[in-house]
Amino acid sequence: MILPSDDDSAPSDAPAGPLAGIRVLDLSTIVAGPLGAALLADLGAEVLKVEMPGEGDHIRQLPPHKDGISLWSKVTNRNKRGVTLDLRDPRGRAVLERMLPSYDVLVENFRPGTLAAWGLDADRLRKLNPRLIVTRVTGFGQTGPYANRPGFARIFEALSGFVNLCGEPGSPPTFPGVPVADVLTGVFTAFSVCAALVRRNADPEGEGQEIDLSATEAMFRVMDFMAIEYDQLGKIRGRTGNLNAYSAPGDVYRTRDGKWVALAVSAPAVFRRLATAWQRPDLLADPRFVSNADRLSHREAIEAIAQAWFGERTLVEASSVLLAHDVSFSPIFDIRDIFNDPHFEARKAIVSVKDDQLGWVRMQGVVPRFSKTPGRVWASGPEAGQHNADVYGAEMGMSDSVLQELREKGVI
Repeated sequence: MILPSDDDSAPSDAPAGPLAGIRVLDLSTIVAGPLGAALLADLGAEVLKVEMPGEGDHIRQLPPHKDGISLWSKVTNRNKRGVTLDLRDPRGRAVLERMLPSYDVLVENFRPGTLAAWGLDADRLRKLNPRLIVTRVTGFGQTGPYANRPGFARIFEALSGFVNLCGEPGSPPTFPGVPVADVLTGVFTAFSVCAALVRRNADPEGEGQEIDLSATEAMFRVMDFMAIEYDQLGKIRGRTGNLNAYSAPGDVYRTRDGKWVALAVSAPAVFRRLATAWQRPDLLADPRFVSNADRLSHREAIEAIAQAWFGERTLVEASSVLLAHDVSFSPIFDIRDIFNDPHFEARKAIVSVKDDQLGWVRMQGVVPRFSKTPGRVWASGPEAGQHNADVYGAEMGMSDSVLQELREKGVI
């Protein structure tokens, strides 16, 4: 089934959203920086993806692929135009310098000092475009003893303390199935760029600034109370498996027909509704279960009751009872379940977009939704260098002979 894009009134090949008019140069690779730039593009920014000639962004080498085409890149680089440019070559940097004055934002994730070594240090960038916002996305930040270390999502997840919380007690730490640190850093990238744009645009003469974004620190930031808990209580939190560390009951439960269900009972009123749903009013008077703290102290007992209740019912039966009593729960979905779920369909959370290589493809819609200036998915990720002629030729005025020479020399 083909699902329409968020805003069918807009041309299929045009950006739309509250960031319309903002121009972004995306020099970054793999996931974090490119995802951040894509989130800006989802909300209407005009984003130009710059890749190395030949090899392109390394995300193109990561699975999944179809007929050798990177599916990951189709999403992470969606809503962007794409060019190739070798910034290691002085001629490539000269082209970039011509482009910079017409952009609002530059996103890069080179190791600290790389652009400076190529002659594009902060002073040079500021001279070329005083209003430019430069977002430097790295694993560990621009300073500190780890600044020049290599790293990917798993490294940041490990160092931030996140992975130490994942897995069963007494078992090895368990990494999630997606690069959470990269995804989260992408969100921080978009958030920080928007904040810098608000500050700059409040003053017609306002200058840009540099944003130093560490993926490890982004991951550590969302650990929320972990630092203050250690500071004030001396507690080092560890792995609890699927058990909710903050409320009980809270685990993953298997139904009679072999389905899995997650349950969240984080508020007193929800537990009262749950006890009613279970037809167990005695639980509300049981001193072991009166408060959430009591239930956590007697976790094994309350979890045994929950496991038995779900084990006696099918998913449909359990869902019917819990919905009737307004208890927060969810079956654990795989992607096929999501594609077939009526709520995701009603919300148009999956949209279709025409891809030049694959035809119609489906992917996640734009998040969040704006009432007056909605974003939209207007293009899947481009092929490497797909828009070289448009950008370098039609827009920058380079002649065919110059473009041919740059191609022959591997600059574009």
